[in-house]
Amino acid sequence: MTIPFINLGAQYNIHKSAIDHAIHAVLDHGQYIMGPEVAILESALADYIGVKHVLACSSGTDALVLPLMARGLTKGDAVFTTPFTFFASAEAISLIGATPVFVDIDPETYNLDPIDLERKISDVKSHGSLRPKAIMPVNLFGIAADFNKINSVADKHQLFVIEDSAQSFGAPFHGKKACGLAHVGATSFYPAKPLGCYGDGGAIFTNDEELYKMMKSLRVHGQSTEGDKYDNKRIGLNARMDTIQAAILIEKLKFYDMEIQLRNNVAKQYGTLLCEQVKTPTIPHNQGSVWAQYSIQVKNRARLTRDLASVNIPTAIFYPIPIHLSTAFQHLGYQKGDFPVSEKIANHIVSLPMHPYLESRQIEDIARAVNQSVST
Repeated sequence: MTIPFINLGAQYNIHKSAIDHAIHAVLDHGQYIMGPEVAILESALADYIGVKHVLACSSGTDALVLPLMARGLTKGDAVFTTPFTFFASAEAISLIGATPVFVDIDPETYNLDPIDLERKISDVKSHGSLRPKAIMPVNLFGIAADFNKINSVADKHQLFVIEDSAQSFGAPFHGKKACGLAHVGATSFYPAKPLGCYGDGGAIFTNDEELYKMMKSLRVHGQSTEGDKYDNKRIGLNARMDTIQAAILIEKLKFYDMEIQLRNNVAKQYGTLLCEQVKTPTIPHNQGSVWAQYSIQVKNRARLTRDLASVNIPTAIFYPIPIHLSTAFQHLGYQKGDFPVSEKIANHIVSLPMHPYLESRQIEDIARAVNQSVST
């Protein structure tokens, strides 16, 4: 029998009654777009992360685009981000007309390297063709980037910080939670995320009331948030959240902490069982992970994935091509070798099955197969 990479079915079967009840409540009242559950979810998310304002929206990508739009970033503005992440991070920057400027990553956490960030900001300032305006660190695989250092760099250079926490909703960071570590945080509720809905969804987190009001307007075609909703004040998006997705997330948030503990149990067992020839994830001091992925590095990834597939163990590669080498960003002029850490890890990283309902015997089978492959 194939071991599932994720297992949303197991989660649904356990919580079926509550989730079904929430969905049918929406079907009964019929307010399918921006119904009352959306505001309830926003309040619950704000309480969970510890911020004043949350804006639920249609996807994690829109959760990145909206704050960039609200800040008025445009052509000629530079936004510093990582090339080792999902394409949407850099895509959001380009969609509003700004330019992504890539920064290499820390070899242990795979998150944006604050030291290289300083170098890249200095390079942009000295070159003079772009205006440094913002930083978009990504909290990859469930672990927050080093926001103590990143925010210090941002303060020094007076840069706006957008926390891309699509994979790391609520990850512990020095007594705080991811999504609440910068001027604005963004997350995704794509089904495979640690907190996922049954379609697309996202949310934005901030303590900045004026920014919140601007994003709230932009979320619905730039309409007025005071008075006539047909008085559109600016050009915006259709980035509303479906009410059914909000209803599902309200229920899932109630058992989110329990599932994160189960994910940590899985990660701990992996770490105990995997041999020394496998590089396992690193969790920095005073931080934790929500384990969106369990990603390891091996010397011969092709052989490992082939060996695991032969015994019905799925794997995934996040990410085989760093964004700076993607076709869509060829116009920026980056070459192989420009970001050596990102490129090296992209050649060796592979993710193993990770979800809260992975059984101990399954973890043992996976670890045994991995160890056998890398040891031969």
